[in-house]
Amino acid sequence: MAGSSKEHTGSNGEHHNHEFNGTFSPVPIKKSKLATSRDLTIGTPLQTRAASPYTLKPPIDSDGLSWPSMGARARIDQTPEEAAARELRIANAVKTILQELGEDTDREGLLETPERYARAMLFFTKGYEDNIRDVIKKAVFEEDHDEMVIVRDIEVYSLCEHHLVPFFGKAHIAYIPNKRVLGLSKLARLAEMYSRRFQVQERLTKQIAMALLEILRPRGVAVVIEATHMCMVSRGVQKTGSSTTTSCMLGCFRDQQKTREEFLTLLGRK
Repeated sequence: MAGSSKEHTGSNGEHHNHEFNGTFSPVPIKKSKLATSRDLTIGTPLQTRAASPYTLKPPIDSDGLSWPSMGARARIDQTPEEAAARELRIANAVKTILQELGEDTDREGLLETPERYARAMLFFTKGYEDNIRDVIKKAVFEEDHDEMVIVRDIEVYSLCEHHLVPFFGKAHIAYIPNKRVLGLSKLARLAEMYSRRFQVQERLTKQIAMALLEILRPRGVAVVIEATHMCMVSRGVQKTGSSTTTSCMLGCFRDQQKTREEFLTLLGRK
C-alpha cells in the first residue's frame, strides 16, 4: 500500500516529486499536432508541463489559510452585496452553458437551476476559505501517549478538478503522537476542509498528512484514501466497479516497516 503512493518522502519527512536528479539523455519527442511549444517542457519523456504543485508551499499561511485558491481571500472579505454579485455571475455562466447544451432555461425544471448550481458550487469549494486555526481551535492537548491513533472510515466528498464531477469515499488517518494529541473530530474536519475544493485524490491525501504533521509534529503520520471517481465510472472508460486507493506515509510510517505494517493490518489491508 505504502509503495502505491505517487510521491516519495525523504528521511526528513519532506515530500519529493518524481524528478530526474542525475543526468540522462533526452528522448526525442514527436510533437502532437494539438500541442504548442507553450504546452511542452522540452526534454521530458512524457511531454509533461513543468510542475508547480500546491504542496511545495507551506501547509499553513501566515493568516491561517491552508493552500488557498487565488481568489480565496477575496471571497472571505467580500461584502453581502459582493457575494450576491458573485453568485449572480456564476448563475449567468451556468445559464449560458445550459443554453449551449441545447436546453430551454425557461422551462420549469431549469428555471432556477443556475442559481441553485451557483450556491452548490460555492459550498463544494468552501474549503478554500476555512482557516485552519478555526478548524483546530484549542483541540491540541499535551498528553503522555506514544502509541498509534487511528480514525478510519471518514467520509470524504470532493470534486475532480479535471472534469468538475464528484469523487467520494473513505479516508483513514493515523498518527503516532510526540507528547501532543489532537481532538479526534478534528481529523475528520481536516479531511472535510481539504476535500471541499477542486482536487485530485493524490493531492488530497498528501495535504491532510502534511497539515497534520505541521500541526502536531508527531513521530509519524499516515493517510489512506479509497474513493470512487465519477469521471471514471460514468464517462470515459466507464468502469463502474473501479476504485482508487492513495496513501501518504510520513515520519516513522515511512521509515519503519513494522509501524507501516501495523497500520495497514489494523485497516485490514494486509
